[in-house]
Amino acid sequence: MNAAQRLLEDPRLATVFAALAKTGAETRVVGGAVRDALLGLPPHEVDLATTALPEDVLAAARDAGLKGVPTGIEHGTVTIVVAGAPYEVTTLREDVETDGRFAKVRFGGDFEQDAKRRDFTINALSLSPDGKIYDYTGGLADIEGRRIRFIGDAATRIREDYLRILRFFRFNASHGEGLFDREGLHESIVARENLSRLSRERIRAELMKLLRARRAPEILRAMSHAGVIEVILGIGYPSRLQRLAERDVAMGGPADAVLRLAAFSVLTVEDAERLRDRLRLSNDEFARLAAAARNLAPLHGRDVPPPASHLREMLFLCGARAAADALALVHAESAAAANDPNWLEAARYLEETPAPAFPIKGADLIARGVAPGKALGDALKALQAEWIRAGFPRDPAEVMRLVEEAVGRDAS
Repeated sequence: MNAAQRLLEDPRLATVFAALAKTGAETRVVGGAVRDALLGLPPHEVDLATTALPEDVLAAARDAGLKGVPTGIEHGTVTIVVAGAPYEVTTLREDVETDGRFAKVRFGGDFEQDAKRRDFTINALSLSPDGKIYDYTGGLADIEGRRIRFIGDAATRIREDYLRILRFFRFNASHGEGLFDREGLHESIVARENLSRLSRERIRAELMKLLRARRAPEILRAMSHAGVIEVILGIGYPSRLQRLAERDVAMGGPADAVLRLAAFSVLTVEDAERLRDRLRLSNDEFARLAAAARNLAPLHGRDVPPPASHLREMLFLCGARAAADALALVHAESAAAANDPNWLEAARYLEETPAPAFPIKGADLIARGVAPGKALGDALKALQAEWIRAGFPRDPAEVMRLVEEAVGRDAS
């Protein structure tokens, strides 16, 4: 039994197959689940294709006592939920018309034709309930060789949906090894300007997946050389991203797509604003990139990490996440090794140290005669600066000394 056939051991999937068998239609597991299982990767989701029409799929789910949700019924997709696990079931389709962004389709009944309308050979495999793997495009050989190859004519596949250019690079980053397929790379470069026709949301979604991928730095460098990054982002810094990825390995943490985007394309707040527009970033994503750029500005050019006093100040003034992001980026810019113990110690200091809390409230100053309003605000601001200079003291007597000195200065 191969890894793909082990998918069939899941009793929830068996329940879906049993329900759909009542329609008399043929149903198979398709796409990513088969591909990833054969590569030894955990499938993120298990999708199925069927010759049954969507309304028949819904009826079959209902008759089996299962929850059926018409999540994309106009495109032939119904989600069947079994014990909390969702299974997307899509009726086989044939392309009627494509324009590089969207496709008009009609329902079909031919698994081979459905496979040949997909993007890459490794994504066109299907698995029947009896354990047979169907390969109409050479996907098994390409999985064995870790090759990412368009099905049929690469230019035709790309013209059907220009997002496939980014998917070509993304799958090379996540599933491929070695050199690019030459035809696929050539046609992706030829058609690269058409990426500007796509919605920014689709580009963002694909780019974020790519940034998290295993070979992201290497592939994004190739995309820069191929002129693809110029079309979608404007500029990129592949070496900086490579260094950050090496640091990720040294830190033992997962790839962070937003931080990697910052390493690849952000030096200034204006860069963050440009990406917000080009990629339709969420408010949180933009705020994170902008904060990283602001807090990185005074750190540029360092080859040794900031001292603990500076790190505490960063924690207090900009918060734990922004401080950690800025430190990661300046480490990536430095000449220090990715596993330099001093830089890693500084990063762990930020992870483990609570941000200092300013122990003085406005009421403390009002009680000592400082008038509310602008005078109070100015006094608090000046007192905070003194508290930072004093090393963030927490001892009540030391804090009180700072307060009394501040009130005394205001009174004089």
